[in-house]
Amino acid sequence: MTNIMTLLVAITAMWISLLQTAMIPRSYTWLLPLYLIVSLGCYGLLMVGIGLMQFPTCPHEALLLQQDVIEAKEFLKHKGVDVGFD
Repeated sequence: MTNIMTLLVAITAMWISLLQTAMIPRSYTWLLPLYLIVSLGCYGLLMVGIGLMQFPTCPHEALLLQQDVIEAKEFLKHKGVDVGFD
């Protein structure tokens, strides 16, 4: 949390300093927070995409899940519920 607050304060200070100086035209400087938000959104989407591409497979967990499904189907059959095809 401290790192995020420090980064936010640094970005705000830089933005205010750009507003005070005439290095960048004022019309562009007012758009910097919007550019920051869009950039953070793109970064977030990129990280989610990379995470999905590198998603690890867990064969042992898949077998355990299949066993749980079989047990649930058997339990429901004993209760008289039609669970579809096997």
